[in-house]
Parts: sequence; C-alpha cells; structure tokens
Amino acid sequence: MREVAFIKQNKEKWLNFEKTIYNNQFKNPDTLSSLYIQLMNDLAYAQTYYPKSKTISYLNQLASAAFQRIYRTKREKTNRFISFWKTEVPLIVYQFRRYVLYAFLIFGTFVTIGAVSAAYDDSFVRLILGDGYVNTTLENIEKGDPVAIYKSGGNFGMFIGITLNNLYVGIKSFLFGVFGGIGTGYVLMINGIMLGSFQYFFHEQGVLWESVRGIWIHGAMEIFAIVIEGAAGLLLGASILFPKTYSRMASFKMGLKNGIKILISTFPFTFAAGFLEGFVTRYSDSMPNWLSVGIILITLSAISYYYLIYPFIVNKKLRAHVATV
Repeated sequence: MREVAFIKQNKEKWLNFEKTIYNNQFKNPDTLSSLYIQLMNDLAYAQTYYPKSKTISYLNQLASAAFQRIYRTKREKTNRFISFWKTEVPLIVYQFRRYVLYAFLIFGTFVTIGAVSAAYDDSFVRLILGDGYVNTTLENIEKGDPVAIYKSGGNFGMFIGITLNNLYVGIKSFLFGVFGGIGTGYVLMINGIMLGSFQYFFHEQGVLWESVRGIWIHGAMEIFAIVIEGAAGLLLGASILFPKTYSRMASFKMGLKNGIKILISTFPFTFAAGFLEGFVTRYSDSMPNWLSVGIILITLSAISYYYLIYPFIVNKKLRAHVATV
C-alpha cells in the first residue's frame, strides 16, 4: 500500500484518537488501551514500509501521550504524589528524551570550548570566573587546600544560599526556552564554559584530582540537574517553533506543562546538591579517597539512573501492561 493511501485510510482514526487523548474524552482505560493497540499496529506498519516518513514521528508522539493517559486512568488506586515521581515524570522524559540528548550535547560542547579556551588564553579563566575567585583559589592552593573556598561561611547559610542560586539558574534555564530555546542554549553555554575553564584552571595548577574529589561531591547532581532543566527549556522552545499538527498555542501549553513537570523533578536533586555543598564538600580534604569517590559515584548514579535508565524501564512496563489489557 502506498503511504498516501495508508494515511488516507487511517487519518480519521488518528485524528479521533488525538482528540480523545488531548481532550480527555475517553470513558475508561480499556477503551483507551484498545485504541492504543490499534495505533501501535499502525506505527509498526509505518516503520516497516515507510521508515523515513514523518508519519512515524506523528504516531510515536501519539503513542507516547497515550502511555501517560493509560497510566493515569488505571483502575488501581495510587498516591498522586508517588505516581508523579514514579511514573509520570519518567514517561515524559522518555517521550522527550531527544531533548535530554540535545541538552547534553550543547552543554558538553561548551564545556570543551571553555577548557580549550582556558588552555590557549591565560586571561580567559579570570574573564569567566573573576579576579577575586581566581586570586583566592590560588592562595588556597598555596596553602594546600584547593577547595577551601567551600569552607567559608556556615553550613546552613551556604546550603540555603547555594540551593536558592541553583534553583534560580534552573528555573531561568527553563523559562528562557520561550525564546525558541535560544535563551536556554545561552544558559547552558554560560555554565558549560564556566565549568570547562574552571576545571582546566585546577588542572593547570596541578590539583585537578583534589578539586574533583571535592567539588564533584555536590557537583555531580548539581550539574546534571542543570542539564535536565536545560532539556525542559529546549522542549518549551520546540513546542513554540514546531507545533506540528496542533495550533501554536495548544502546542505551547503542552510544552509548558510537560517542561514544568521535568523542571520540578530536578528540585530534590538540587536540594540534595545544596546540602552536600553546605555540609559535606568542606570536609573533602580530610576524607579518605574511597569515601569522597563513593559519594560522587552514588550521587551521579542516582540521578543518571532516574533520567537515563528508569524512563526506559517504566516505558517497557507500561507497554507490557497495555499489551495485556
């Protein structure tokens, strides 16, 4: 069957399904699951016979949206708060996983630019980090404590200050997505260049390992969360630029709603990073290597699992559930 005939044959069904999904017009989850199975059959057919068609992208989007609706209308009773973290956010992350990839690529690119720029221009680090920070850190390195700056101030005060600042950066990164994602890209650029030049500075001073085992105690979750918040901002920007079959306003509302949920999901990690920076990082120089490295690996593994692995597990389980309905 030619693709034009395939689309013509199923167009009305898909549009009705789309209306059912986004306007919550279904009466029970069994009906929705039945429609979903039909949609998956159409998607499989399109993937087989029209592998380069935009129809696949459209059907994938509908299928992903159906995943979330099916879960919400399951007859089993679940706590709304728990289901948000356990299922809803992972499914949204899975649906828009390409924006997570884009955010990591953008951020990684600017981290590299920051490091290379610092390597070829001695004044670059001072331009990015400021003379005050660089001079203080150089003094601390001479005293044998490269991360002494994290010992300034009280534990609780630093925890609150750092956490509020990181929340501000994350929210700004998301909201700046309204400028077609360019604003979010700018925030990722600034933070990426800062991180790259920052780490190269310690490398140049011969204390890279000391900085890593200290700073990344809180930095693993802090930096990862910023990238995920950037992904939410890119999603918001894409919803404005590429509305697809929806009106631009309807697409924006969906992008805003899903982006906010991704943003909120990063807050616990941001609070955890702030706590570690305020109460743990300052003692990194007196910790044995196994402890500091262990904390870094645990925190990095936790946030990586939630955003990079767990969404695929939830998606697989939901597919299995739908198949048995």
